[in-house]
Amino acid sequence: MDVEEILKFADNLVFTKTRKHLDNVQEAILLGAWSGQKYPKIAEEAYCSEGHARDVASDLWKILSDILGEAVNKSNFRSTFKRLQISNVSSPIGKAFVGIYNINVCTDNFHSPEVSKDRSPFTPTPENTQPQIRQDLRDAPDISSFYGRTSELATLQQWIVQEGCRLVAILGISGIGKTAIALHLLPQIQHQFDYIIWRSLGTSPTLETTLKSLIKFLSNRHETEVPASTDELLSLLMEKLRSHRCLIILDDVQTILSHRQIAGNYRPEYENYSTLFKLIGSTCHNSCLILNSWEPPKDIVALTRESARVRNLKLDGLGAAAGEILREKGLLDESKWESLINIYRCNPLWLKIIAAMIQELLSGRVAEFLKYDTLFFPEELKARLQQQCDRLSELEKQLMCCIGNEIEPVSISQLLEKVQLSPSELFNALQSLGGRALVEKQEQDNQTLFTLSPVIRQYVKTEYFSDEK
Repeated sequence: MDVEEILKFADNLVFTKTRKHLDNVQEAILLGAWSGQKYPKIAEEAYCSEGHARDVASDLWKILSDILGEAVNKSNFRSTFKRLQISNVSSPIGKAFVGIYNINVCTDNFHSPEVSKDRSPFTPTPENTQPQIRQDLRDAPDISSFYGRTSELATLQQWIVQEGCRLVAILGISGIGKTAIALHLLPQIQHQFDYIIWRSLGTSPTLETTLKSLIKFLSNRHETEVPASTDELLSLLMEKLRSHRCLIILDDVQTILSHRQIAGNYRPEYENYSTLFKLIGSTCHNSCLILNSWEPPKDIVALTRESARVRNLKLDGLGAAAGEILREKGLLDESKWESLINIYRCNPLWLKIIAAMIQELLSGRVAEFLKYDTLFFPEELKARLQQQCDRLSELEKQLMCCIGNEIEPVSISQLLEKVQLSPSELFNALQSLGGRALVEKQEQDNQTLFTLSPVIRQYVKTEYFSDEK
């Protein structure tokens, strides 16, 4: 077990006993005990007095001792949990067992003699009365149709509920379904939280505006009672995220990121959002922030390398579920659907737009549409693609133009021969285009090749770059 696993394991144990997750002081105590720190140092790390840290520790050791059926304290915490890694532990208290990792821990919190092995330790049992969840979904759009995404929903639920992730970024090109999957995730995980808040950054609100909106809801405060300074607002928000289990969804995060630069850079007036994301991703609390964005903010990329509790989920096309869109739109020639779906890369919004056009102009005949052997760009689709391409840096535009002019996928060595870029510039531009989901990567003969989807290729060749000349 590494330290992150120890915290998750201890959190699961405490939750089975108290129905509450570890707070920041408790986490600091366990981290300090694991590292052999003394209470003055633990108190310093937890931003509390030594007396408070000792009081919290006394209660925590008692809870763990009761659960495990043996004395647990600061001195033996590390050795006890190392031993638990390879042993099965049972307590004389109660008869119900909760499987955590490979250890069967007996607790008196569950009244049923058996608990399903599939039930998460975070999931309350049916016998427990669910507390009322406070929700503010005023910014959440109304999306009724939803297709597939079973595995992606399961992954998100695993990360947030079972693994206790603090920050999850859902990424993908416009129209791929980031907002829809976040909306349909909520009913599956909402009972794990005390507060759920959905905020859109579509109008590019300042960090102060966003923080005040969150704090007013979490604290039941009026505008005049909310602190004025950003530092105070951040501190108060983190206090709320530690004292309650909160789920916050920020949609359209790409609006606070720069245009015409490598992906992930903030617009100058929104750079302080970086502080918010870093605090939530790297400090101890039991809440979760979900970010929906066309591209990952640069801090998120770094945080995923540093913390097991920060994750990115990059959404690809729908796969077989995309056929449901064409069926819902009443299209004909089902044997030809796969070709249409492949051309538009299973992007649900793209397929809805093109299906509407086929229905309107060709009475739903997909075979007739395909026989023209060209890609059409209804104005709505063209506008979406233009928004995406308008964000590109000059290096990315040069590279997109080069890849788009090649019929076959190209390697890095071939690109270096064709474009006036250094290897460093090329790598940065390719990584940025990958983050924006505008290039496709293939493996062939032990080398990586790059290409564009048919829709992107046709658009950049005939629409976007031709308009710029």
